Formats: sequence, structure tokens, C-alpha cells
Amino acid sequence: MTRVSGDDESVREQVKAVVTDLAEQENALLNFAERQRLVAEVLDETFGLGPLEMLLSDATISDILVNGPKQVYIERTGRLELTDIRFRDNAHLMHVIDKIVTAVGRRCDEVSPMVDARLADGSRVNAVIPPLSIDGPCLSVRRFGRDPITWDDYVSLKSCTPEMREFLQACVLGRLNIVIVGGTGSGKTTLLNNLSSFIPETERIVTIEDAAELQLRQPHVVRLESRPPNIEGKGRISIRELLINSLRMRPDRIVVGECRGAETLDMLQAMNTGHDGSLTTIHANSTRDAVQRVETMVMMAGFELPVKAIRQQFALAINVMVQAQRLTGGPRKIVTVTEVQGMEGEIITMQDIFRFEQLGVDATGQAFGQFVATGIRPTFVDRLRSAGCELDMGLFERQVLMSDHS
Repeated sequence: MTRVSGDDESVREQVKAVVTDLAEQENALLNFAERQRLVAEVLDETFGLGPLEMLLSDATISDILVNGPKQVYIERTGRLELTDIRFRDNAHLMHVIDKIVTAVGRRCDEVSPMVDARLADGSRVNAVIPPLSIDGPCLSVRRFGRDPITWDDYVSLKSCTPEMREFLQACVLGRLNIVIVGGTGSGKTTLLNNLSSFIPETERIVTIEDAAELQLRQPHVVRLESRPPNIEGKGRISIRELLINSLRMRPDRIVVGECRGAETLDMLQAMNTGHDGSLTTIHANSTRDAVQRVETMVMMAGFELPVKAIRQQFALAINVMVQAQRLTGGPRKIVTVTEVQGMEGEIITMQDIFRFEQLGVDATGQAFGQFVATGIRPTFVDRLRSAGCELDMGLFERQVLMSDHS
């Protein structure tokens, strides 16, 4: 048997040579293209993630959804497609899942049959195995492209307008607390990445996530990631514990990937006690739903606070809410930019500054509409001005800013 040794790159070359030699020695009836494909498959199995490698190399794919060894779907430009990619069997798929989760210090087994993880490029991974998934292991991969979406892309794709971008940049530079709201697949994390890009490079940023996905470019970033319990059920470190600890790390900004539990109240309190300019996301279908979800999360965490007190915390902490939404046919847009103005009685008052108004669905099945400025001038304009962020007041005059339908 031929032995291989050396670093990864040299080993890959040696494995490639060994496979080629074996194919020739066995007098395999393979043409050149078939031999190249055989070599690629062996290299993918040995050094990569097997059948997934072909899909991971395609930058146009946003989601990979493996329902079983013989059923692999992808999402491309907002539409699902069944692929001809196959795993040999459940054991083969389970082997790939194990490679993914062990690389980030996690496990997926009978004790822990459901796991969140990430790939080296930051793509989000969720795996579920029997007995929870009845028909065998399943895997979901939310891709983050090699070339992350930028604000220029948002504007060129008509996901927002230049005026909205200018306003949101001023909000970040002016150290307003911002919550991004959206449903599954709406682009919350991408938007959080882009809002975070406005944070000055001179500031210390602490990011906190369940599975690290944010790709901040600033030089002074400390990334924290929660940890699940070990096989004995011990050693778990929650988002809430990381958030409480981050307050002792002298952060200029705290960025939490998603508030989904007990950490929600701690995040609001941090925003209210000097850690302004913080950013997070909440899974909800509208800004008003997000408020109700915060109330539910705080109460379910066991905090005995009246609803009015929770709303007061929210109204005092949050300045701006930005809603991302995936519309009919797949386009993702920033559909509202909303100011949280305060409380009237027991109700949180909010006003949309910018809004996307859907006008219909075109012949291709895609929603279309227009971005408008509502005519509402935010109450914190003077605060932005005092922070050195000058905005043209014409920005807020009631007008149509952009139409995405010709």
C-alpha cells in the first residue's frame, strides 16, 4: 500500500496520484473525465464534506436542505430545486454530519440528536438525527457567500434605497440601539452584518452568538459563542451568561446575533445602562409582533415583571427597529424602518420613517412595489446631529424613493 505524508496540500496531491494509479492498475474502463470525477469524489470524501462539496462551491446557492441520503434540495435566487446529489446511505450522511459538528467541538448522537453548528466560511448548519427525525438524518445549511452582500448590493438589488442606507448609517454612528426584526430566511443576519459595518474601527466590539456567523471586518472584535452541555449534561454556557460577562469586558458595542430567551431582558437593561449603540435581532413577523415576542420571552424566562414594566424597558432601550422580509417569489427587502418613540399609557408608540409598499405580484411570481418616505421626522434627529451625523431634512419628506417595477 502506498503511504502518504506531509502537509494538507501535499497529502491531497499524493492521494490524487494514488487514486489515479489505482484506476490505471485495475485497468478501469474510465475515460479522462470519469477519472477526474473519481479523483474529485475521493478528495471530497477525504478532505471535505463529500457530496456537499459540489454544492458548497456554487456561490449562487443560498440554502442546502438534505432530507435524506437520496433527497437533496437547494435554494437558488429564492426558489427551491431538487438536485441529483446523493449520499450512499444514512451512514454516509451521518458521517458528513459528524465531520461538521466535531470541527466546532459539538456532537450529534442519541444523547444530543439535534445540533446547531457552522462551517469554516460561517455558513449556519442544523442537523437532526433519529429518533427525532423519523426517516433518517437531515441537514440544513444556510449559506454565507464568499462575497458577502454589501450596502451597494442592497441598493442595486432594490432591497433598500440610498436614503435608507444613509439614515441607518447615521443611526449606527449616532449610537442608537437598533433591533432587526424578521422571519426565517428574511436576511436578518446579513442585515446585522451590514449595519455592524458602520461601527467605527476605533471601537471595541463584542459579538455574542449561538453559532458564530457574523463576519465583522473591524480590527477590534471579540467573538463569543455559546456552548451546549457535554455528554453528562454539564458545562453549558448560555447566551445570557455570555452577555452578562461581556459587560465586564469594556465593550464599546455589544452585538447579539439573536435574542430568543432570558438574555432579552439583560440586553434591554444593558442598552438602558450606558451600552448604547448595541445591535441585535428578534425573530418576529412585524415590529409590533416583536414587542409581543419580547414580552413573552421575558415572562417565560421566569422574570416576574408586569407587562407595562417590560414595555417601559423596551421603549427606553430601543430607538430604531428595522424589519427585513422575504416577499412572494423570493426577493428580500427592508420593508420598514421604524422609530420607537416611547409610551402612551400602556402602549409603545412607534412611527415608520421609511416603508416598502407592495403593489402586486408580476408575471414571474415576484412581489413588486415601491419604497416611500412617510413624512415622519424622527424625534432623535438632534441627538444624531450632536453626534456629528448631519442629515438632509429633505430625506424625510413624504415621497416615493424607489420603485422596483418597470
